[in-house]
Amino acid sequence: MPRATLAKQPDAVSAMFDQAARRYDLTNTLLSAGADRTWRARTREALGLRPGERCLDVACGTGVSTEALARSGAAVVGIDRSPGMVGRGTHRPVTLRVGDALSLPFEESAFDAATIMFGLRNVVDPAAALREMARVVRPGGRLVVCEFSHPTWGPFRTVYLRYLMGGLPRIARRVSSNPDAYTYLADTIRAWYDQPALASVIAGSGWTRVSWRNLTGGIVALHRAVRPACAAPDTAPLPQVAHA
Repeated sequence: MPRATLAKQPDAVSAMFDQAARRYDLTNTLLSAGADRTWRARTREALGLRPGERCLDVACGTGVSTEALARSGAAVVGIDRSPGMVGRGTHRPVTLRVGDALSLPFEESAFDAATIMFGLRNVVDPAAALREMARVVRPGGRLVVCEFSHPTWGPFRTVYLRYLMGGLPRIARRVSSNPDAYTYLADTIRAWYDQPALASVIAGSGWTRVSWRNLTGGIVALHRAVRPACAAPDTAPLPQVAHA
């Protein structure tokens, strides 16, 4: 896999995740010092899921996030482009499917909410994926994007970038089933939108009431939004965005 930009090759990315699947969850927990569990819990809280609701978990990987969301009592379906990832999650008590975020195999307004955790930056066309999520979420339904972002305090950002480009790949070489994948992933994090820029992409993709909240000093950001109640996803006016 070549060094990453925001222009990606979908088949190559899927193959990379297939190869990383065996120890992917363990590697992520070690690399984040266990913060990945907190980030998933904050995503579940931000979605505000209730028993009886339906939620779509896009880029679900092995289904760790899907299972965490299902603890709310909602019916949660996970979908991921990597068969290797989905195959590692077949033991979980949730529904996982292989599918493409750019062409979701669901009817319009099938879900009350949707989320994508640490997967949007790996999609070849993030805006198109956001439009697809708007299509399958009912009017008035919710979106939460949990994604790596840009630390807001300069000195902390410097330390974090040193870890991202140096420490993270070294640790991955010891524990990951595909260490090269983590050099690629570190590159995608550096190339990714900052918080206001991602909010603008979400707002331009059929979502309204866009806001965000920083986690862990801005290493991760939760972006929340709502599908407009009246306008179609591809014709909704651009709303204001806010830092929540």
